[in-house]
Amino acid sequence: MESQARGGTRWRRFAVVMVPSIAATAAIGVALSQGALAASFSVSGQQFKVTAQELEGTGFVQYGAMDVNTTGGHPVAVVGLDSAKITKLCQSVVVPVPLFGDVTMRLDAGGKGSPKVEAKTLYIDADDLRTNATFNKVDIGVSVDSTTKGPGPAAPGEGHRGEYVKGSFAQQAESVLFKDVKQRAWATTAGSFQLSGLHMSVSKGKETECYKE
Repeated sequence: MESQARGGTRWRRFAVVMVPSIAATAAIGVALSQGALAASFSVSGQQFKVTAQELEGTGFVQYGAMDVNTTGGHPVAVVGLDSAKITKLCQSVVVPVPLFGDVTMRLDAGGKGSPKVEAKTLYIDADDLRTNATFNKVDIGVSVDSTTKGPGPAAPGEGHRGEYVKGSFAQQAESVLFKDVKQRAWATTAGSFQLSGLHMSVSKGKETECYKE
């Protein structure tokens, strides 16, 4: 595959494309341990799951980074989008409660009869993403500091926490279409998030998670 690709590109599984960025986070871990990078944002110690029937995004960028919490660093692939429209969004997190057991908190929005969920300047820090993806005017293998599509990597103190190695691997595209999305993430940030038809529920156990592993 050429490092620079023009036109529309379709992958059955986006996980294949994420591999170079995930591999690049090994260098970030070394830099953090040596004090070359400062952790600018502390994430919680729990991951959450997200599913979507469809995500339409404009201005896409993706690169490897490291999120940090009290237990250490977590390598992630950061996906940044200028804007996104999401159909049938589900987000769930399992919280272990002492003397009670697991509790699942779940959020649903943009489902049947509701407008799509809309987000601006969206960043997702994920370590697992499965989807059917279509990219329009994609560039693969660009330097993370030279990306011109998407919101780009945010500097420390600008609201995003993923530490990255300057000059490392990134990819970008004018627009993307993800279908049947399943994602496990450490954090999400957005300039704005409009959730139509929002429903939040809390239940005992793990039966109401957005998806099973």
